[in-house]
Amino acid sequence: MLREFGMGCSRTANVTFGSQTLSNIELDGGTANWAALTNTQIAMGRYLTEIETSHHAPVAVLGSDIRDRLFGDGANPVGKTIKVDGRPFTVVGVAMPKGSVFGQSQDNFVHIPVGMYFQIYGSRQGIVYAAAALSPTVMEQAQDEVTMLLRARRHLRPGADDTFSIVSSDAIVGAWDRLTGAIAATAIAVVSVFMVVGGVVIMNIMLAVVTERTREIGIRKSVGARRQDILNQFLVESSMLAGAGGLIGVILAWSVAILIRNVTPVPMSVPPSAVIIGVGLSMAVGLFFGIYPAQRASKLDPIEALRAEA
Repeated sequence: MLREFGMGCSRTANVTFGSQTLSNIELDGGTANWAALTNTQIAMGRYLTEIETSHHAPVAVLGSDIRDRLFGDGANPVGKTIKVDGRPFTVVGVAMPKGSVFGQSQDNFVHIPVGMYFQIYGSRQGIVYAAAALSPTVMEQAQDEVTMLLRARRHLRPGADDTFSIVSSDAIVGAWDRLTGAIAATAIAVVSVFMVVGGVVIMNIMLAVVTERTREIGIRKSVGARRQDILNQFLVESSMLAGAGGLIGVILAWSVAILIRNVTPVPMSVPPSAVIIGVGLSMAVGLFFGIYPAQRASKLDPIEALRAEA
């Protein structure tokens, strides 16, 4: 049930071309199918071959960031010689850009044959096995095959405990879903508390407004304003007051997002849908908590309202 099964190793290294040296570059030693297992596509040249892997050939495939920093943006370094920790390697390919995750570039790497990696750094440092199943429906069977292969490679006797662990894509996705779910639940709880607090504040403000404008309400009713007119007036004022506060909050959040994006490598953005939802929820809160003050204003007797300010 396995489509691909390969081995790789990883560490950091210094990469040099000419007089320029890059430090702390991700150096991966991999089998010929490591590109398929790590979703690495080739933009220039080719990837490593089985012969190069088995014969410890000094060849390398560069990530797009390494290519741009050493040779220039868009340059073709295939056939050029670089040095990895002082050892010469011939560039045979350049990978297509993968982008970044949480502000960390995924293109800052050099791939060399795993045999050459073992020859330089030893065969017991950071070994990782990767496998790809034929389809998502046979994931369990594929994991069983991987377990069997690793137990055989490690010469484990029947009944002995595994000396390795398997992390599947389902486990990673599940952990990510749990993390984002917890963050979302916490955010909803915090926002709910602030919405209630903000609603209470708006209701108190509108009650104070009704008290201060009692004479105005009496005059409007005395000249023919209906109860519904007074109710609509204060509901609109309440929702607009809350909407203005929500808009100010969105502007502040947008400013913080832009600041974080420019100062740190963490990608931040505020989609227009979030702005619409935020302002809309604020107006809905103002409308809900403004019902009581608006009803109180609409029920005032015009004569009593005029007398109150006399």
